[in-house]
Amino acid sequence: MLRTIKYSTGLLLVAMLAACANTDSQSVVAEPSNEEIHQLMLSSFKEKGIAKLERVNQTELQKACSLAETAPGGLPDAKRTELQNAALAAVKYPADGKYLGDWKAGEKIAQTGVGFQFSDKEGTAAGGNCYACHQLAPQELSYGNIGPSLYQYGKLRGNSEEIMKYTWAKIWNSHAYNACSNMPRFGAEGILTETQLKDVMALLMAPESPVNK
Repeated sequence: MLRTIKYSTGLLLVAMLAACANTDSQSVVAEPSNEEIHQLMLSSFKEKGIAKLERVNQTELQKACSLAETAPGGLPDAKRTELQNAALAAVKYPADGKYLGDWKAGEKIAQTGVGFQFSDKEGTAAGGNCYACHQLAPQELSYGNIGPSLYQYGKLRGNSEEIMKYTWAKIWNSHAYNACSNMPRFGAEGILTETQLKDVMALLMAPESPVNK
């Protein structure tokens, strides 16, 4: 099950506008509660295929980040550290101790955005859709820039045990290093299998990967 909803100030505005309907323009309207916002979200989505309403439910970490968006000063440093440490402690590293798979398979995963959508058949192997947010192989000219460029990722960082573990944990659950990250939790939420994660790791780290040319 995917749970990637993080309520934003935009949703707060929608809820407030809904509450203001048919009221006097001079009336003072109370800010909607988190439960009211949650119910608004539930009423806005319908289950279809493998896409279930459970996805609207937030994790405790997501709740904290949603509240922090409107709180003075944002997420407190102590809470941020607590959430990140908990996410890092829950990372499952490769059972066989090997991090790298097939970079060619990793490139296909990076290019693919299917999986967990209402139009997908149950059991469809999910992709990472990495190019939606990152630059990777220079041959691909269509990529997003929400996230940093990953071109020459392994070439610039090397392949030490520390870098391997960091990269794996970042892909497994990006909240381990950035509590309110928007990056999907590919391992923690079961989006990608361990084999797929190894293939993506190879795309980023293998010297023969086009990412590192």
